[in-house]
Amino acid sequence: MINILFRFGRSKIIRLFVLTIATLFIGALGLHFFEKTPRIVDAFWWSFVTITTVGYGDITPSTVGGRIIGVVVMVFGIGLLGMFTATIASAFVDTKLKEGKGVKNVKVKDHFLICGWSYKAKEIIAELRADKKVNNKPIVIVADIPEKPLEDENTFFVHGEVDEEIMGKANLRDASVVIVLTDESLDSYSRDAKVVLNTLTIRKLNPNVYICVEISDARNMQHGKLAGADEIIVIGELSGNLLVQAALDHGITKIITELVSNRYGNELYKVKPPVNFVGVQFIEILKLIKEKHNAIIIAIESGKDNSLVANPPVEYAIQPEDYLILIAQERPHLAK
Repeated sequence: MINILFRFGRSKIIRLFVLTIATLFIGALGLHFFEKTPRIVDAFWWSFVTITTVGYGDITPSTVGGRIIGVVVMVFGIGLLGMFTATIASAFVDTKLKEGKGVKNVKVKDHFLICGWSYKAKEIIAELRADKKVNNKPIVIVADIPEKPLEDENTFFVHGEVDEEIMGKANLRDASVVIVLTDESLDSYSRDAKVVLNTLTIRKLNPNVYICVEISDARNMQHGKLAGADEIIVIGELSGNLLVQAALDHGITKIITELVSNRYGNELYKVKPPVNFVGVQFIEILKLIKEKHNAIIIAIESGKDNSLVANPPVEYAIQPEDYLILIAQERPHLAK
């Protein structure tokens, strides 16, 4: 609120406020002079209730001079006060309109930054909001669309394409994760070319942010990696693999759908094991976590080279840099 008033205050609001206060003082001092009110505070009380159109009637001017002061306060005071409140209201409306059009700078930090807009973007936001860990985390949408695509208290919109200026408005420097979506209005080759270019721009502007991208053609994965993407999802390849699994093992894709959705059933989580897990065999940790947290470890990510080992060997010893990939109803908090 202070920022809005400050931005407008340099021009109109301060002038109206000063004029309103001046009218208040003129009315109070004029009434005190002409009506000989015993206390100046009573004169200020009369001037204030007159300007605000309350008019209790406990103090009324009886002299000609007092009534002239009353007319001045009524005409100028009420008009100035009305203009003052209307200007403040218009400042908030203007700010809201600019937020909807995506022309304001975003001030949030540690946020998810989604580049591009499609039907998938709405699903992505719904999934993020379903995760208890990040359901109140700010989300910033950067897209070349006319206005903010959905109403969400903690979702912000910046209009434009991925470039240095727009990324500055979206506060890329303080973002935690960037999701780059394909532009479905383009052909497959152009989609991936745009994604790679956007990824390259984002990586140059923020070398430390984690970037997840989607591409249409698996042959372009290498280009995405060279551009700086941390994780790449191939749209057609993923759906094709699921269709094959559905054909070979009927109904198996239902469990996959459950695991990748935060809105119902069990989910996949990546958890750092506590210090007392280091050096312990995988089979023992598997049993312990199932008994205490009703969770199942399905893979281990090695912190040394970020390699992922699904269904690790029984004798595998947990390393200090490892992460546990597990299935659970909710994110487990492993005790040290």
